[in-house]
Amino acid sequence: MNLYGIPNCTTVKKARAWLVGRGLDVAFHDFKKQGVDPAWLRKVAAQTGWQALLNPRGTTWRQLSETDKAAVIDEASAIALMQAHPSVIRRPVLEHEGTYHLGFTEDHYHAIFGA
Repeated sequence: MNLYGIPNCTTVKKARAWLVGRGLDVAFHDFKKQGVDPAWLRKVAAQTGWQALLNPRGTTWRQLSETDKAAVIDEASAIALMQAHPSVIRRPVLEHEGTYHLGFTEDHYHAIFGA
């Protein structure tokens, strides 16, 4: 099981704490330190949809130029932007048993792992 994100992200911190608190072994991939592989982004986008993987509500998105935002018109352009600016990826991304899950809520994680 792998968790992908940025360590100082509040939602990532909550997800990590939830997993550790239940004794679940999870490897963490730090987008800032370890980068983002475009093949991995395509794989996640194939499962979740690139629109769900891209976070247009975050600070990084809001700080992009209108030109950069308008250039995101399809999966290829979204992946290029996410690779250049990993903070626009919805986080965390949990990889569990071959399935990718975006974001974190306790209810969602309870559904994945059981109550």
